[in-house]
Amino acid sequence: MSFSRREVLKSLSRSALVLSLENVLGLARPLWSQSAPPAPPSGEPQKPGTPLGVSFLNVGRESGLNVKTIFGGEHKNKYLLETTGCGVAFYDYDNDGWLDIFLVNGTRLEGFPAGQEPISRLFKNNRDGTFTDVTLKAGVARSGWGQGVCVGDYDNDGYNDLFVTYFGKNVLYHNKGDGTFTDVSAKAGVVGNGKRWNTGCAFVDYDRDGRLDLFVANYIDMDLATAPVPESGPCLYKGVMVACGPPGLNGGKNILYHNNGDGTFTDVSESAGIYSASGTYGLGVLTADLDNDGWPDIYVADDSTASALYQNKKNGKFVDIALEAGCALSPDGKPQAGMGISAADYDLDGNLDLVKTNFAGDTPSLYHNLGGASFEDTTFTAGLGLYTKYLGWGCGFFDFDNDGWPDILICNGHVYPEVEQLKTEAGYAQRKLLYRNLRNGRFEDVSMVAGPGISEPIAARGCALGDFDNDGDLDMVVNPVNDYPQLLRCDSQTGNNWIKVCTIGTKSNRSGIGARLKCVTRVAGEAKPHQQIDEVRSGGGYFSQNDLRVHFGLGKAEKVELLEIRWPSGQVDTLKDVKPNQVVYVKEGEGIVRTMQFPTAKAPT
Repeated sequence: MSFSRREVLKSLSRSALVLSLENVLGLARPLWSQSAPPAPPSGEPQKPGTPLGVSFLNVGRESGLNVKTIFGGEHKNKYLLETTGCGVAFYDYDNDGWLDIFLVNGTRLEGFPAGQEPISRLFKNNRDGTFTDVTLKAGVARSGWGQGVCVGDYDNDGYNDLFVTYFGKNVLYHNKGDGTFTDVSAKAGVVGNGKRWNTGCAFVDYDRDGRLDLFVANYIDMDLATAPVPESGPCLYKGVMVACGPPGLNGGKNILYHNNGDGTFTDVSESAGIYSASGTYGLGVLTADLDNDGWPDIYVADDSTASALYQNKKNGKFVDIALEAGCALSPDGKPQAGMGISAADYDLDGNLDLVKTNFAGDTPSLYHNLGGASFEDTTFTAGLGLYTKYLGWGCGFFDFDNDGWPDILICNGHVYPEVEQLKTEAGYAQRKLLYRNLRNGRFEDVSMVAGPGISEPIAARGCALGDFDNDGDLDMVVNPVNDYPQLLRCDSQTGNNWIKVCTIGTKSNRSGIGARLKCVTRVAGEAKPHQQIDEVRSGGGYFSQNDLRVHFGLGKAEKVELLEIRWPSGQVDTLKDVKPNQVVYVKEGEGIVRTMQFPTAKAPT
C-alpha cells in the first residue's frame, strides 16, 4: 500500500505524533520519486559541452527601446517599495502578428516636476527589428509605482486588453481595436482600495464560464507615512544598513475578481478561499493546470514565507495545498524568498513542473511534478543548485534551441543597491543564468557561452519571452531597475524547426487562456514519438507577460504529426500533419483558420 504526501500529512494531523517538517516531507515522498528520472521519450541525452548554436545579443537601444526605467534611488533606498522593480509584456496589441512591447515604469520618492514624470511605455513593432513609442497616441501613459502587467481579452471582443498593477490603484486598459485604449478601471471595479501594494497578476477563467477572471497578488500593507526606515531597526544586510522588510511588516491579501460578463468584476477573494491561504508577501503569479484535472490552479511565489498553491476545487473555490503538495518550502523545510515562477513539462512526462527564483544565499527551486500536483524538489539533482550568490527575479522555461526540450532562464540583480559596498556579494547588477535541458532530467549552465546578452550584468527585474522578429527562435525583453530595457535577440544556427499556435476561443474565452496544447512529432528513424505539452497563459514569471502564442521547438521533425488543443470549455480539437515553421491560428471547434509565414527580420547593427 502506498500513500500520497497529502494523505500522510492528513493522517499525521489526526495523531499525537510530532515530527519536524523535514521528516514529514521525507516520509511523505513516494518511493518512485527517489528513482532516476524517466527515460527520454525520444532522442539521445544532450552531452554537456556540445556547442549551443545560439547567441543572445542586446539590441534594445538600437531597436528604439531608448527610455530608461526609473525605480527608487540609484545608490540608496529608504523603503522596501524602492526595490521590487517592474514587469514587461510581449504583447501584440494590434493583432498584426508581430509582438509589441509594454514596459511598466516606476518613480522615485522625491517625485518629478510636472510633465517630467516617468510613465509606462508601449512600443509598436515596425516589423523590421525596430520599435516606435506609441504611448501617448495609445492612451496608456501613466506614472506611479508600477509593478506587474498581464494581458487577456476580458470582454471577448477579439482584442487583448491590458492590466497593470501598482502600489496604489491598478489600471485596466480596454483595447478599442483601433490602436488606442480606454482606462475602464473604476467602471470595471478593479482599481482596488488605493492602499494595497499590488504585484503579480494573471487573467484566468477559473470557473470555465468563457469569461476571463482576474487574480492579483499583494505584497505588504504599507503606508509610507508610518513605514520603518533603515535607521529604525536598524535594518541591516551583512552589516550594511538597508531598507526594512518584509518580515515584521503586515502581509497583503491576494485578490480574485470574478468577471460578471457586463464589463465589471466582483471581488470574490473571501468566498473563493483566497484569503485562507497561509502564505503572504505575494510576488510572482502563475496559472496552470498542475493536477491535470482540466481546471486552472494558481501558484503564488511568496517572499520570506511559504509559497501558495491554490488548487481549483471546480466549484468556485480554492484550497491552498502548497505545503502538502511539496512546493511551498526549500528541500530542508524552510521558507524562501520567492520572486518569479514559471511552469513547463521539462522531462516530457505529461506533468507541468515549476521553477521559482529566490533571494541571494539560496538557489532557485525546481519542483518536479510527480502527477496530481505532488512535487519533489529536484533543484540539486537537476543541476540548478550551483550558485547561491545570485538573487533571482524574472524567469521562464523556454526552448531556446528549438530541440523540443524546455530550457530555463533566470534573470538576476540584487535587491539592495547598497551591496556595492560589499566585496562578498555578486554585485547589484548581476548576470543571467541560462540552463540547457540535457534531456535526461538534468540541466547544464551555458550562461557564459550564450552571448553577451546573457553574460553581461544588469539589475534585472521583469522578463518576457517571445519571438519579436518572427524568425522562429525565442527572444527576451528585460526590464531593469534604473537602466535601459534590454531586448535580447536570439541568433540561432541550429536549423531546428518550430511551430507557434495562436488560439481563438469561441465557447471558451476569446484569448484561449487556459487551453492545454499537446504537440506530437517523430524524427525519421526513431521509434518513439516526441510529445510536448504547454498552455496558453496570462501573466507568469516575475510581474510579466510572455507571448500568448504557444511555441514548440520541433528539432529535426519535418511535421507535427498531432496537435491537440483541450479548450477550457472541454472542447478538444485535433489536427494532424501540420507543416512546421509557421504560425497557425486555431479557432475552437473549427481548426486552423489562418497561417502565417514570415521573412526573417534582422535588427539593425
